[in-house]
Amino acid sequence: MIPAALALALLAGPAVAQPLPAAQLQAIASAASAFLAERRIPGLSVAVVVDRQLRWTAGFGLADAENAVPASAETMYRLASVSKPMTATAAMQLVERGRLDLDAPVRRYVPSFPEKPWPITSRQLMAHLGGIRHYRANEEFDATRRYVGVLEGLDVFKEDPLDHEPGTAYLYSTYGYCLLGAVVEAASGERFLDYLREHVFRPAGMENVRDDDAGALIPHRAQGYWKIADGELRNSPPADTSYKIPGGGLIATAADVARFGSAIAEGTLVKPESRGEMWTRQRTRAGRVLGYGLGWDLGEWKGRREVSHTGGQERVSTVLYLQPERGLVIAILTNLQGAHPTDLARTIAEIVAP
Repeated sequence: MIPAALALALLAGPAVAQPLPAAQLQAIASAASAFLAERRIPGLSVAVVVDRQLRWTAGFGLADAENAVPASAETMYRLASVSKPMTATAAMQLVERGRLDLDAPVRRYVPSFPEKPWPITSRQLMAHLGGIRHYRANEEFDATRRYVGVLEGLDVFKEDPLDHEPGTAYLYSTYGYCLLGAVVEAASGERFLDYLREHVFRPAGMENVRDDDAGALIPHRAQGYWKIADGELRNSPPADTSYKIPGGGLIATAADVARFGSAIAEGTLVKPESRGEMWTRQRTRAGRVLGYGLGWDLGEWKGRREVSHTGGQERVSTVLYLQPERGLVIAILTNLQGAHPTDLARTIAEIVAP
């Protein structure tokens, strides 16, 4: 049983279109309550887009368990790797504008990145085929050093050897997306965050998203938790994400994330042809088909196409989930590591679009 202090709190959010029917809202509330209780999640926030309109957003449980602060539609959560599709979108925009060649060596744009035995392309980085390593140890994952700018963040890994020849194997890599962020910065001629604000966040109607600055006072920021071996909830260890903003260093509300997904689906941020390229399974050089496109996980569930991205780091587990053919976008942000909210996203999808 979930502790009484983590009882359900449901707060409808502002600025939504015609709300979902009452029966659907009740069913979602029941599903979210059960999900919280089953996985002992302190709190989460949900946003649902149907037919390209934000129809509902709300919070459940507690954003801060120690101080009994309810989660709400306004609660801000780290996005973790849900940041990656936003960086990939920025790269595709620059391709459309003739500013970036996805198949050119990244050193054309970031000459300060050390030369490796083989060239690496932006396309390979977007598909996790670049050979760039992932986290080496918890000491990196839980790092508390503050980095200034995406180029400085490359210091964590840039001198390390590649794991394999680019294009020959899939290796999920947040650091690969850190390098892609530096490419975006160079190709655009703008600071990475400035580019995202002007060309991704603002056109998508994302009102609260920003960098997850560990030292800043960010209103409505959720506290984060993890479970130790016996299931006891503990505060997440401190971590500064400034070294990996392009790959996992943004913070936002669930509504912001859902609006981003909707803007991608409706062609606001990139052309349909570019979106189609991003939502195409990539291949290794030997022809192995991946379950990943350019910045997106791709799959099927119950015969329906799924386009999504999950995220997990200190303080959070997150998912941005789309069923494009049904005009459905669901964002779920939780403040527990290892919560795996995709299951709840699929449940909600069945409720609102059976």
